[in-house]
Amino acid sequence: MADGQQEKRGERGEHVERGDVVVVTGAGGMGVAIARRLGSGRTVILADASEQRLGETVGALSAEGYAVRGALTDVSDRGSVEKLAATASDAGRVVVVVHTAGLSPATASAKAIVDVNLMGTAHVIDVFETVASRGTSLVCVSSMAGHYASLSREEEFALATTPTDGLLALDVVAAVGDNAASAYCVTKRSNHLRVQAAALAWNRRGARVNTVSPGVIATAMAKAEAESASGEQMMKMLEECGAGRTGTPAEIADAVAFLTGPGSLYITGTDLLVDGGQAAWIRCHRTA
Repeated sequence: MADGQQEKRGERGEHVERGDVVVVTGAGGMGVAIARRLGSGRTVILADASEQRLGETVGALSAEGYAVRGALTDVSDRGSVEKLAATASDAGRVVVVVHTAGLSPATASAKAIVDVNLMGTAHVIDVFETVASRGTSLVCVSSMAGHYASLSREEEFALATTPTDGLLALDVVAAVGDNAASAYCVTKRSNHLRVQAAALAWNRRGARVNTVSPGVIATAMAKAEAESASGEQMMKMLEECGAGRTGTPAEIADAVAFLTGPGSLYITGTDLLVDGGQAAWIRCHRTA
């Protein structure tokens, strides 16, 4: 039997080979690029809350030769994430989970951002830990915005360690109110913190968990941000920091491939910032 495959007895007693499984939440630009980068020779379980987008993307990837299945999933609903994890583990050995599903201030309300970015990520970390085994790697796609959140040590500790069902009751979460930009920064910082706190439990399973924090990446979500009220300033900062361009989904896929591959086996509980140097410029060189 090929390495990385398992054997399972089917309903009529026959042996069925079960290979490695890659789970990707979010059928947008980054999710699709990651599925293409990591999906060859594996079963890809692609999850999204939009039935239409999911169907179109699964069809496109299938036409390219990928073994891909769609799973309609609302990550803000723990039960929906549990169903996704069960589907993935039934398909084979879950070796990679990449959580890209998220909302931005240009496309969603503060409440929706909290539900998806904060609660959704916490659900994915919690639920997929239960099906993780030695060698499994989870990468949650956060944002460079998480590096800008101005939170106290106590607030960060609460976001990191509070049981998921208590997160919405935290003062730091309630304080974002209807401010979508504030909700985005806090929830993306929470992604970093939840991963840090989860690393111990994942380590005990021989598994790893990290975040990637993209800067401005050429996706539909970034296009909506660029066309929003703050878009001009966002694009100006790309010029002033020296990057001079947006990143590409393929560059994020490369970063995820590193964090889920054999070259990063000693990396867990941390964040990889992929932003063309924008965060560094803001910290050290921005004057206004």
